[in-house]
Amino acid sequence: MVMFIMLEKPPWLRIRRSNTANKEMVETILHALNLNTVCSAANCPNYNECFSKKTATFMIMGTNCTRACHFCNVTCATPTPLNPQEPENIALAVKQLALAYVVITSVTRDDLPDGGAAHFAETIRQIKTHSPNTAIEVLIPDLSGSLASFETIAAATPNVISHNMETMRRLYATVRPEAVYERSLNLLAHIKQATPNIHSKSGFMLGLGETHEEILELLSDLRKANVEFITIGQYLSPSKQHLPVIEYITPEQFTKYGEAAKAMGFAHVASAPLVRSSYMAHEALGSFRY
Repeated sequence: MVMFIMLEKPPWLRIRRSNTANKEMVETILHALNLNTVCSAANCPNYNECFSKKTATFMIMGTNCTRACHFCNVTCATPTPLNPQEPENIALAVKQLALAYVVITSVTRDDLPDGGAAHFAETIRQIKTHSPNTAIEVLIPDLSGSLASFETIAAATPNVISHNMETMRRLYATVRPEAVYERSLNLLAHIKQATPNIHSKSGFMLGLGETHEEILELLSDLRKANVEFITIGQYLSPSKQHLPVIEYITPEQFTKYGEAAKAMGFAHVASAPLVRSSYMAHEALGSFRY
């Protein structure tokens, strides 16, 4: 039996949570419209800050995922039926919150023939109808590699399509055993091949035992796939039942990896311990018209 030593969190990862009027307003709207966020489902460390700024990353298609990635706090269980009202309810929440930029993600739904692509597309269309000036980012699962499903989502023309690599090639079998490194990379490459006017984005975690060389290899693979935006953050273990943190990467080292990514040609890089794929996502489009 392998024994892991639980590392103590360094000072830069200690977060003070508090309630604010905006946070309570966001929670009230989400509850009233029966909506979920990855912020709470995945126990995001930026939950308090984002809600206080009247932002949230909406998670569609329920809270039960068909995959059991060993790093993720989202529940792996039998999924619930799709809620046909959810796309419009998301759009109503976006309008009530007056969001200029919104991120939509989902659990993985391998039980659905299209992986939930049509539901993503309808959500995008509803947001465009209710809030035509809102920029839309979708953070999608790998859709089991189906390019037809991808094209269903792309046809609804979000501003950004994101898919997270999460970790290095060598660690896939340990970190996300039901995913395939090449499949995710191919999906990302297809974004710019099929839809050059839509921005492509990905993200990954550090602290799972990866090496410096592996990080640079992943960054290089992402650039070869024409990924434009990249996020790099610290892995935080949700519980003792999940993978342990092997190392806490210093803020200075995150800065160096961010600089390496910029030197490779990424249009926007967010690299810091508390960065998550949708955290301050609107900043990536700061130099683009949307």
